[in-house]
Amino acid sequence: MRIAEILNTKGSAVATVRPDTDIRALLALLAEQNIGAAVVSPDGNRIAGIVSERDVVRGLHRYGTALLEFPVTRIMTTEVRTCSPDDRVDGLRGIMTDHRVRHLPVVDQGRLTGIVSIGDVVKSALSELTTEREQLVGYLQGGY
Repeated sequence: MRIAEILNTKGSAVATVRPDTDIRALLALLAEQNIGAAVVSPDGNRIAGIVSERDVVRGLHRYGTALLEFPVTRIMTTEVRTCSPDDRVDGLRGIMTDHRVRHLPVVDQGRLTGIVSIGDVVKSALSELTTEREQLVGYLQGGY
């Protein structure tokens, strides 16, 4: 399965925040949209970084509640791993595991076009396993 297939199912909407967005506003966005990360982008197309719940927790530990007034640039990850719509989902499992990331922005021709989460990757793997199981059961029951 390719990333494009996941985006066709879940949609291509990406929660983004501008670099000057404060952490309090970021938390409101994450809570309202029930998501774990937002892409930091000056224009909704280019990626400046990504900021996740983990980044916020680490920031709170380091700076205390003063963090809530800081801009997201203070805690965001700037070396963002990305994928393309043509990438295979099974390849992302290794990337996400090896680099301990839960969200990968999807970039197509230099533009942000979606985001996939570890949940999306697991869901697609389960779907593939279910399909394979059904095919095997059908094969066995067909008497071949």
